Amino acid sequence: MAKLTVEDLELEGKKVLMRVDFNVPIKDGVIGNDNRIVAALPTIKYVMEHGGRAILLSHLGRIKKEEDKPALSMRPVAERLSNLLDKPVTFVPVTEGKQLEDAIDNMNNGDVLVMENTRYEDVVDGENVKRESKNDPELGKYWASLGDVFVNDAFGTAHRSHASNVGIASNMDQAAAGFLMEKEIKFIGNAVDNPVHPFVAILGGAKVSDKIGVINNLLSKADKVIVGGGMTYTFYAAKGIKIGNSLVEEDKIDLAKEIMEKAGDKLVLPIDSVIAKEFNNDAESKIVDNDIPDGYMALDIGPKSVDLFKDVLKDAKTVVWNGPMGVFEMSNFANGTLEIGKFLGTLSDATTIVGGGDSTAAVQQLGVADSLTHISTGGGASLEYLEGKTLPGIASISEK
Repeated sequence: MAKLTVEDLELEGKKVLMRVDFNVPIKDGVIGNDNRIVAALPTIKYVMEHGGRAILLSHLGRIKKEEDKPALSMRPVAERLSNLLDKPVTFVPVTEGKQLEDAIDNMNNGDVLVMENTRYEDVVDGENVKRESKNDPELGKYWASLGDVFVNDAFGTAHRSHASNVGIASNMDQAAAGFLMEKEIKFIGNAVDNPVHPFVAILGGAKVSDKIGVINNLLSKADKVIVGGGMTYTFYAAKGIKIGNSLVEEDKIDLAKEIMEKAGDKLVLPIDSVIAKEFNNDAESKIVDNDIPDGYMALDIGPKSVDLFKDVLKDAKTVVWNGPMGVFEMSNFANGTLEIGKFLGTLSDATTIVGGGDSTAAVQQLGVADSLTHISTGGGASLEYLEGKTLPGIASISEK
């Protein structure tokens, strides 16, 4: 099932609507991290170089009332994009109407225009109507009317059916994937559907409930599924291991038992933990095997678990990692996550795919991002893709 890509389109002189993911952290008009803008540059530059007129749409944050709008304007994003492209970028401070239409009509080949935050359409005349978020058919139709072709390069929103992705695509003759979207489909899609074996998945994070679908889907495809992070202790509880004050989802213990029965030796759990009496970076910590004493909580995997996981990973040909091994945001409990990230960087003949905020932050902090095959730009989207779900943003892209 090959999807149409931007390289399949005739772009010369065309108005190219592009859904990008410029949902970057902004405080007081200052962008905290421009990774998502940088990630979209190859597709934007390709459109410019092939004589297209790039009309960029993105959401930014959540808008629930009129007062949310000023702090979430796309203006600073357009300015940063202009710096990165070293070329003027037109910013239009509206999402529909004559001002936007005239600005688009005045574009020349190779020009770039950024329109206002698509989620401004979620609040109209003070009413929280969610025109963008609920894929209002008239809005999708209107935005589609502004361009000749549509390129979706926003994998981060692929799990959502919004007017600016699915709405536009359903009103265009052709919808193509940008380079970023194409890469996500290729790496995550292939890892799940056609992995080279041995295939090892590493799943971390706090809650089993967030990852049930992923665990179940990957157990049917992977050779081993390594579990770390807070959800470990729901599995520990299911095994009858003492967990002290560690994080546990009581209502998921039976489910954890079922998963372990189904998985057999495919599921690999930590064998030691770094524990402390309080959830605090400066708390005095120690390492214990299995049973965690009363009054203590597990905040990271221990060194024996790190060695065990490395042993499981060393011969892998495909690795997918989503979620931290401990409380990564506290430096004293980040070691497990960092050690796994560092080790993945040494697997030179494996396809290594990392998704999820903390795992991505870990590999970037370690400087090993360049030695990994693919770092996913979508948190929720990559999780749902790993679950085997159909993502509306991808489904709406045309087949070749």
